[in-house]
Amino acid sequence: MTQSRWVFSAHSPENIKRAAAILQKGGTVAFPTETVYGLGANALDPKAVFKIFEIKKRPTFDPLIVHAASMREAFLLCSEVPEIARTLAKKFWPGALTLVLPKKQIIPDLVTSGLSTVAVRVPNHPVALELIHRARRPLAAPSANPFGRTSPTSAEHVWNDLGEAVDMILDGGSTSIGVESTVLQIQGDQGILLRPGGVTLEELRKIIPVSTVTPKELESSEGILSPGLLKSHYAPNTPLYLVKDSFKETLKWLEGKNNEFKRLGKPWPRIGALCFGQAPKSPLISALVNLSPKKDIRKAASELFQAMRKLDKMEVDLIVAFPVPEMGMGAAVMDRLRKASAGKNNLKPFFE
Repeated sequence: MTQSRWVFSAHSPENIKRAAAILQKGGTVAFPTETVYGLGANALDPKAVFKIFEIKKRPTFDPLIVHAASMREAFLLCSEVPEIARTLAKKFWPGALTLVLPKKQIIPDLVTSGLSTVAVRVPNHPVALELIHRARRPLAAPSANPFGRTSPTSAEHVWNDLGEAVDMILDGGSTSIGVESTVLQIQGDQGILLRPGGVTLEELRKIIPVSTVTPKELESSEGILSPGLLKSHYAPNTPLYLVKDSFKETLKWLEGKNNEFKRLGKPWPRIGALCFGQAPKSPLISALVNLSPKKDIRKAASELFQAMRKLDKMEVDLIVAFPVPEMGMGAAVMDRLRKASAGKNNLKPFFE
């Protein structure tokens, strides 16, 4: 079996038409959005949606985001739409903002993991919009990768991760934003940020009061309120440590450890470094990937998952990630790094 039998150009109208037919028949299609590649199925068909959970090995307690082709179609899935939600949609849709609103019964419980709310958005990508339009159905579409692992930003990533399990993969090139959508729950006349993403907190606060909550506060009696809220998520195969110190400070600590290893005759591990800004080369670092030497935070976001995958392929023993400024898109980058590290921020246990 070859990749060419599953991966098709998204720039061909015939391929879009074929993909839409697969979705109408209850199949699955991986497709590009402006954020990451999604694994789509008919959101109104529980059997089709269940295939997403099977392919991703995703637990059914983790809800899915439903993608629609227009604001009107998205809000038809909601039982209540506050005026502030319409204001936000007019500003940010199509775009990387997901709104969590009360759902209509037409949405299967499997999509929302039994919650009384549904997460909806209108993607800002011509392929995604055309596919949803032709399928004539809203699409449940989490990222097209195994659950908990690094999200895909190209069709090649999808093929490498899921292969023949997906009925069809549409290749629309690399995604532009590179991290998932922002998820915002609407409560009254304010928003609650459930997940930072492609629309920044600063942009949202120009329109609506938005509160941020701690992971503990996000625990709901109903269940998980949004995708991407588990402590471990977006992780590469290689253990990733998100350190608090600068590259220079960490390098100094590693030099001390290296001297200790030499005295004990222990082999030095292969270390991969994920950096932002200036990062001088060191013989202690086997592989270094810089998200943006010029400190462009949007570029860093667009490169993040690709960088994790690149370091994975270099067969390092651990990845040491360094923090980025937590402003604008930096909040989304740090959110992904924290979850990719699953709280691992101290290198000492690894070297003991």
